[in-house]
Amino acid sequence: MQNIVIDKPYEFVPPDYGTLWPRLLGRFVLPPYLRSSHGIESYALLGVDRLKASVEARHGILLTPNHCRPCDPMVLAPLGFAVGAPIHIMASWHLFMGSRVQRWLLQHVGVFSVYREGMDREALKCAIGILVSAKRPLVLFPEGVITRSNDRLNHLMDGTTFIARNAAKQRAERSLGKVVLHPVAIRYFFLGNLERTLEPVLEDIERRLSWKPQSGTPMQERIVKVGEALLTLKELEYQEKPQEGSIGARVARLIDVILVPLEQEWLKGKRDADILGRIKGLRAAILPDMVAEKVDEPERRRRWQELADIYLAQQLANYPPDYFNEPTPERLLETVERFEEDLTDNVRVHGPIHAVIEVGEAIEVPPGRDRGSESDSIMTDVRQQLETMLEALRARRPQERAT
Repeated sequence: MQNIVIDKPYEFVPPDYGTLWPRLLGRFVLPPYLRSSHGIESYALLGVDRLKASVEARHGILLTPNHCRPCDPMVLAPLGFAVGAPIHIMASWHLFMGSRVQRWLLQHVGVFSVYREGMDREALKCAIGILVSAKRPLVLFPEGVITRSNDRLNHLMDGTTFIARNAAKQRAERSLGKVVLHPVAIRYFFLGNLERTLEPVLEDIERRLSWKPQSGTPMQERIVKVGEALLTLKELEYQEKPQEGSIGARVARLIDVILVPLEQEWLKGKRDADILGRIKGLRAAILPDMVAEKVDEPERRRRWQELADIYLAQQLANYPPDYFNEPTPERLLETVERFEEDLTDNVRVHGPIHAVIEVGEAIEVPPGRDRGSESDSIMTDVRQQLETMLEALRARRPQERAT
C-alpha cells in the first residue's frame, strides 16, 4: 500500500499566493523534471482562448481535469502561464508529508492541502476564497484519485460544485461577477517502442509469479494472462478459490468481498453506491482513534491491515473491465504500469510521452442548485465535455515522435 493514509493529526497547509516562484520553477525546473521523472518530453495546449477569455473577464475560474497520471498537476502548469495566471491546486495532505523540500515546493507553486478522510473546512474555505478573489484559476480533480485510465472517467465527486456554487453565491452578493467552470481534458500519447518498453516490466512480473518469461506470446495476450493470474491470486487469498465469470464480474465481486464486512463492522452497512465514496466512509470511520492514539498496538496493526484491504479495493476499481476492447498503446502501457504499481508501489519511467491539454467551454456556475433534480447538471455537463474531448483527442494520435 502506498503511503496515502496518514495516522497523524491533520494540519491544513495553505498555499503561497505569490506568482514569482511558480514562474521561476515552471520555466527552469518543471520541463527537466517532467522528462526525467515522468517521461513527458513535449506537450500541446488546445482551447487556450477559452480560458483566456474567462481570465480577461475576471471571472472566478475553476478547472476540472481528468486525473489519469501522477504528473497531471505539473502538466497543467503551462496552461496557467499561457494565460498569464498561474494556477492553484487542491491536493491530498499526504503529499505534504514527504520531505520538507517537497512541502516547500508544493506550497510555493500554489498548492494547498485537503484532508480526504474527513471534513476539511480550512481547505473548503481556501478553495472558495481563491474563486471569489478571481486572481488565479483553481484546479480541482473531480475524480478524486489517480486512475491510470486515460480513456475512462471515474465517478465525479459533487464536492466540486459545492465549492463552485458557494463561491458563485459570495461573488453575486458582492457584485463581483461570475464563477465559471472549464473542464480540461488531459490526453497522453506514448511515442516510443511499446514492445521494448514493456518487455522488462512483464519479465519481472512473470518471474514474481514463478513463470518463465512469456516472450513468445503476443503482447496483448501476455498482459491479459498476467492480469488473470494476479486476480486469481487475490481470489485465492480472499475467497479461497478461483472464481468464475467475466473479469469485470470477478473484480466487482472481489471488491464487495473486501468492503462489505468492513462496512458492516464500521458503518452498519453499505451507505454509498460509488466505490470511492464507500472507501472514504470507511477510512473516515477507522482513522480517528488511530490519529488520537486511543488504540493499543495490536488494534493499530489490525486497523492498518483493514486500511491495506481498502486500498486494494480502490486499486481493483481502477481496472476498467472492457479496456482491451480497443487495445491502444496507451491502454497497454497503463495496464502494465498498474500491475507494477500494485505489486511494488513504484512505477518505472516510460517515454517519450506527448501530453495534450485541451480546455473545454466555460460553464457558468449559478449560486444555487435545482433541488428538483436528482443529479447535479453541472457535473453532468463536465462529464459530457470531458468524455467528448478525450474521445476526439484519442482519434488525433500523433503519427511521429513529438519534438
